[in-house]
Amino acid sequence: MTPRRRLSQLDAIPVDRLASVGPRRASSLGAVGITTVLDLLFTFPHRYIDRSRQSDLSDLAVGDEAVVLAEVRSVKSRRTRQGRALVEAIVEDQSHSMTVTFFNQPWRAKQLPAGVQALFFGKLDEYRGERRMVNPVVDVIVGIDGDERSATRTMRVIPVYPASPKAGLTSWELSRACAEALRRAGDFEDPIAEMLEGRLDLVSRTEAMQGIHAPTSMREKGKARERLVFDELFRLQLALVARKAALAADARGIAHPADPQDALTPRGALLGERASLVARFLSGLAYEPTGAQRRAIAELLADLGAELPMHRLLQGDVGAGKTVVAVAALLAAVDGGRQGALMVPTEVLAEQHAYAVRTLLQDLDVLDPTRLGASRPVSVALLTSRVTGPDRRRAIEGLARGSTDLVVGTHALLTEDVRFHDLGVVVVDEQHRFGVEQRAALRDKGGGASGEPHDPDVLVMTATPIPRTAAMIVFGDLDMTVLDELPEGRVAVTTRWARGELGEEEALGRVRAEVAAGRRAFVVCPLVEGSDRVEAASAVSEFERLRDGPLAGLHLGLLHGQLKSSDKESVMDRFRSGALDVLVATTVIEVGVDVPDATVMVIEDAHRFGIAQLHQLRGRVGRSSLESWCYLLGEPTTPEGTRRLEAIASSTDGFVLAELDLELRGEGTILGARQQGRSDLRLARLSKDKDTLEVARRFAEGLLDADPGLEGHEALREELAVFLDEDDAAWLFKS
Repeated sequence: MTPRRRLSQLDAIPVDRLASVGPRRASSLGAVGITTVLDLLFTFPHRYIDRSRQSDLSDLAVGDEAVVLAEVRSVKSRRTRQGRALVEAIVEDQSHSMTVTFFNQPWRAKQLPAGVQALFFGKLDEYRGERRMVNPVVDVIVGIDGDERSATRTMRVIPVYPASPKAGLTSWELSRACAEALRRAGDFEDPIAEMLEGRLDLVSRTEAMQGIHAPTSMREKGKARERLVFDELFRLQLALVARKAALAADARGIAHPADPQDALTPRGALLGERASLVARFLSGLAYEPTGAQRRAIAELLADLGAELPMHRLLQGDVGAGKTVVAVAALLAAVDGGRQGALMVPTEVLAEQHAYAVRTLLQDLDVLDPTRLGASRPVSVALLTSRVTGPDRRRAIEGLARGSTDLVVGTHALLTEDVRFHDLGVVVVDEQHRFGVEQRAALRDKGGGASGEPHDPDVLVMTATPIPRTAAMIVFGDLDMTVLDELPEGRVAVTTRWARGELGEEEALGRVRAEVAAGRRAFVVCPLVEGSDRVEAASAVSEFERLRDGPLAGLHLGLLHGQLKSSDKESVMDRFRSGALDVLVATTVIEVGVDVPDATVMVIEDAHRFGIAQLHQLRGRVGRSSLESWCYLLGEPTTPEGTRRLEAIASSTDGFVLAELDLELRGEGTILGARQQGRSDLRLARLSKDKDTLEVARRFAEGLLDADPGLEGHEALREELAVFLDEDDAAWLFKS
């Protein structure tokens, strides 16, 4: 009996071992990241042509946009009177012909010699009585090799691979190489077949690989995709569940003196001397916490009171009050005689948070037997690259001695000279700006000078709502808490897509009116391709235009990434205090900037920004009971740009917008750095595979519960080592 082929074996075979892959084609494949037979077989078709349902050219009317599979009968190239390259090909399907015209694409003559079959996607029009397509999208399906063309003609379903003209790689070349690879690979080993048998209606791996590359029907392709999507999601969930299990197994946790009942402390409650810091903090708030905030604090306090370290994700829409929840968690550490750290991605945000935390805690004291009266105010330090000299030295010494209770900082917290006396809780804000290694580096500072080895509890936060399916992929090793309410008194921001010159006049007129009423406004400059320096120069130019033109007479400030840290802080202080009426800025103000009196946000060339970024920028206004506005300027050049602006204008719900963002832009932009290399989602689409993801998670949990190290699943271990990056593999096998 011929042994079944493992994926790890295919990963060890160079792609040029295939007879259909010579040196030139191997070079082309290498240019797109295909170096092994496994890489080739996991390069899946991006669409299929069902020839049993294909429409003839005779079925199309002028103005129809369609995909036509046709054979090139003749091709010629020439120059127009204006000197432009012109290539014209006559193509024919089984019934009719048309002209395909390409301007300024002289290479098409070599791509489309007579005899080639290709897909032509475009709009059918008419010129001098002849039907044609101008500059259609082209996918070559069959080359001029007669045998290849003859074999392909008999197929009812034609796979279309992602061609790369730059690398000189066509769809039919990929198809031919995949067909040979499948033929020579034979049957595939299926390491989870026994686990799936009788439980899920999934085809075998051999059937799946054949069905995805060479389906005889669209139903067969669909069944193949179902199986391969499950495999893809199952591998990722195994890694995440294993990471969570390994963290729990190695835990050196702290049982903080935290009581979930403290989350219910009424605002203004009269408390005794023995009341916890969390209870005193909540009773002294200037406003009533939302039910979601109280639920979140209770969940965190339950985690903090347990011996296992907390690893939790706190999601909340813009303005949902995550800071209050985070401060409550940090105070639980201080109540137990330990310290808390809040790490944020930018200096502007660190300074904003330090200001906010000090304001929230200004009336709170902590027990200190070394002080007169046996108490002192809760001490909050700021540590960024801007904090230097004596200020930095005092901050570092306070953390090492334990006289500093809480620290707010940037990456500066990760430097070797920053040591904690006893770090108990770590909060990472806007976690997507940090890598796993950076979060781990801060977590590893637990214990410190106290000499007691332990892992601090970790809370990661994001104000960029993530669909639950995406969160299960990115943060499957974390418990999740969602803030789904806004604080009482908040008014939804009125959002308008202000088009053309009249739209800009309306937006800037609103800026003037609000400034006259004692409010403030933001103007966000367009995204600019190139370096930060180029973007800063563009912001300076726009600042000068507004200052000397439409907003002349108002007090304008400028904020961009190239300013010195001290200048950034000065500008923000003047804007908060009201010395500046309008802040002209780049996206450095995207996250965390909190100026309650700011009521107008104007975003120039808004179509250049993504949905999540637009929602974050809009969140800089509407942070009080004052009526607020957001104006989106610009004219999109793509349908996707139009949909983004329409979405932002129609909804202020970040979770609704996140789902739309997932639909419009796919997983890559949302999953970010989590998805790398072979652990990418090749086939799975979170917008359509939610149920499969849930099932894959349950199977991963069940398998690892029964066999934590996968000792009884050697083939699966070997396969995971091929697909997972080193970090994920380490956690999996560690568990």
